[in-house]
Amino acid sequence: MTISRHLERFHGLPVHDFGEPGEEGELPGAADVAWRLAVEEWESEESWPELFARFAAAVDLTRVRALVIGTWGESYENSPEPVREALVKERERLGGLRALFLGDITFEECEISWIVQEDVTPLLTAFPALEEFGVRGGTSLAFPALAHPALRRLTIETGGVDAAVIRGVAASDLPALEHLDLWLGSSWYEANTTVEDLAPFLDGGRWPRLTHLALHNSEIQDDIAAALATAPVVARLRSLDLSMGTLSDTGAAALLAGQPLTHLTRLDLHHHYLTEEMQERVRAALAPAGVEVDLSEPETADEDGDRYVAVAE
Repeated sequence: MTISRHLERFHGLPVHDFGEPGEEGELPGAADVAWRLAVEEWESEESWPELFARFAAAVDLTRVRALVIGTWGESYENSPEPVREALVKERERLGGLRALFLGDITFEECEISWIVQEDVTPLLTAFPALEEFGVRGGTSLAFPALAHPALRRLTIETGGVDAAVIRGVAASDLPALEHLDLWLGSSWYEANTTVEDLAPFLDGGRWPRLTHLALHNSEIQDDIAAALATAPVVARLRSLDLSMGTLSDTGAAALLAGQPLTHLTRLDLHHHYLTEEMQERVRAALAPAGVEVDLSEPETADEDGDRYVAVAE
């Protein structure tokens, strides 16, 4: 699996590309869309700061609700520091900003494992009213623990993320958080998260509003499933996502043998390594209770018995 398409909707809004110089066309209302800002990854006619200055001159920043940031140039070599500096500089005029996605980049522009990031928490600190934040790319990504009063949705998409990022998220004070989506990735790309690192997500003592938990795209999917079998947080969830990883019959059996899952509205297991017999066991246990179960994209281990996550490089 590769990321081949840009976001089409974000924060409940259609994504609108702010065009290249002279190609902006008729612009929608500032608050009516999620604005996508990107410069060409090679030989762009303008730098990202120049793009943002042109955007700020054409669109009323005080009414912008959502921003989607695409390539900021050679994203495989350079961090999004110019993006951060431009946004933080305009934080007062961007006081209505409620959603930000950093790194809406397809594989043709830059493979997910090559996208260079940085410490993204200054963006959250600069926008205390932000309700949704997403970031794609794990190289040099940092997320030291912080407090944020308004954040409801947090997404971190990587082909491999350092456990320090996960521990930083786990230690953060996010009282409004409802939706957490973490792509843990492959050890080929520096993924090293353990179940112990995930314990603060699982014990149910933090984030009382959390109703959706995605711990997926992981090589330790069986271990995560086994831990969730007795994790207190599960009782408060409405949806659980263990997709895109290396889940096998071992993990699925542990999950079914644990606490009831029939209160869930959705269990996402797509891209898995379950046998047909285990898939039927999962359906039989949950479908009669009305749980929507996604068991699409069944995979088969290779001749050496190796299993792979859906998104790595």
